[in-house]
Amino acid sequence: MAKKIKFFDTTLRDGEQTPGVNLNLQEKVEIASALERLGVDYIEAGFAIASNGDFDGVQAVARMIKNTGVVSLARALEKDIDRAYEAIKDAVHPRIHTFLATSDIHMKYKLKMTEEEVLENAKLAVRYAKKYTSDVQFSPEDATRTRREFLYRVLEGVIAEGATCVNIPDTVGYTNPVEFTDIIKGIIENVKGIDKVDIAVHCHNDLGLAVANSAAAAYVGATQLECTINGIGERAGNASLEELAMLFNTRRDYYDFTHGIDTTKISRTSKLVSSLTGVFIQPNKPIVGANAFAHESGIHQHGVLSERTTYEIMAPEHIGLSANKMVLGKHSGKHAFVERIKELNITVADTEIDDAFVKFKALADRKKEVLDEDIIAIIDNKFNIENKKFELVSFQISCGNKMINTATLQIKKDEEVVIGAATGDGPIDASYKAINELCGYDMQLKEYTIRAVTGGEDALGEVIVRISYNDRIYVGRGISTDIIESSILAYLSAVNRI
Repeated sequence: MAKKIKFFDTTLRDGEQTPGVNLNLQEKVEIASALERLGVDYIEAGFAIASNGDFDGVQAVARMIKNTGVVSLARALEKDIDRAYEAIKDAVHPRIHTFLATSDIHMKYKLKMTEEEVLENAKLAVRYAKKYTSDVQFSPEDATRTRREFLYRVLEGVIAEGATCVNIPDTVGYTNPVEFTDIIKGIIENVKGIDKVDIAVHCHNDLGLAVANSAAAAYVGATQLECTINGIGERAGNASLEELAMLFNTRRDYYDFTHGIDTTKISRTSKLVSSLTGVFIQPNKPIVGANAFAHESGIHQHGVLSERTTYEIMAPEHIGLSANKMVLGKHSGKHAFVERIKELNITVADTEIDDAFVKFKALADRKKEVLDEDIIAIIDNKFNIENKKFELVSFQISCGNKMINTATLQIKKDEEVVIGAATGDGPIDASYKAINELCGYDMQLKEYTIRAVTGGEDALGEVIVRISYNDRIYVGRGISTDIIESSILAYLSAVNRI
């Protein structure tokens, strides 16, 4: 019979400890609602005694959540436990999570306590918390660096006092999967009463092993996994909820587990957390990164188009995406190029495909990603990257907040250099009006986007414009360390497509 794995989400507690992250009450409630819809078993809503704001956030989540356990963290101190319960007492399923460090290094340098003092304080904390709620979790902080015999004594002591869940934290991300499975097995074999409680693990990602360690622990007996959305958290972060959920779903042949996560809500929840915390998701992040279901290699594209499972072990629909992404670039093959033409509903004679593909590859050598508009231009023979009708020779800008903004441009038109000037609301507006006059086209700017391609003072600025001419949209791209120059190049690029 499959074992049930509980997901304990600590995005609102450990996740908020990510440097630079500070969620307000409304944002915490919004994330908590998303976590409940996602199907987590517990939401650790915060550390109630840390601040009035943290208390208010925990309390608001506790009052709003209806189907999921709500947890507040508390040190092994009566004042912490009092404050934690005050925050969660209105929850449908309240849990107090108390902790105390047990490793030699923490006891000596942080707590300045003996083993016997730590053991007694751990037991007292659980006993005190039990007067408030039947559901109490205890964590021996830095458990993976704690001497085994002492760890067993502490766990046995808190279980005897009524702890319903004991959590084994890899607080500094120090352990590895082989070592961690040995720790969990040792606990199962040596701690009296362990079969009556949940064994949780809380793994940090300092060595990039948080997910691997969590999965290994579950495989040998852990029943609750502590994690965060997108893996955010202290230092290098925590085990990623979406990675663990999809690991168990994808490898059911190996992990005979059930869980309550609705994976189709992963993508939406991930984006919400990223947006509210301001923590960027790296493109190659498993499951939720922009490239997780993207293919550029021609070999991979051909395989996926023929049979998805050749290069995808999961379907994008499983996490709530509508489809995978075929990125057309210099590594793409003819198969993907032809498929994109079909998707764009463009009819092309077989005899013209080879020529169009040659032009596409030439363009791809100059662009990171070839857009649909580029392909349309290639097929329509309206754009030839080898021949430009208009080229920038030079520009001069005069601008300021209390003067008339003027742009003077020199443009090579076929083989002739022409000079023109115009005024506008700003340097870019003036430049575009000058280009319109010099090129002789009545064009309208529909969209203007700028972004930094690189970092530092000499960052490259990429500008993408969409202009309208004769009821058609033309896209142009320009790149330079000077944003005005990149803006002019982008506009001329679109004009050349006309």
